[in-house]
Amino acid sequence: MLKIYGSPLCKDCVICKAELEKAGVEFLYLDITGNLLFLKQFLKLRERSEFDTVREKGQIGIPCLLREDGSLTFDWDEFVREKS
Repeated sequence: MLKIYGSPLCKDCVICKAELEKAGVEFLYLDITGNLLFLKQFLKLRERSEFDTVREKGQIGIPCLLREDGSLTFDWDEFVREKS
């Protein structure tokens, strides 16, 4: 199942979650600001090369979508398009 690391404090995360729900995409939302275990998991993911540009720009990198195959993306529109 698709996992989304995000925070209700992040405008993009709120939009991402709403758009995926509207499109009927099944996912597990992991709030990194409300659960230390999820924050630790996210920080481990943040060590991956997919976050290089994010780190260079001084950004956090949420929402972060972790696919079942272990690949990461920051583009939730891809999943919305698949359901359309």
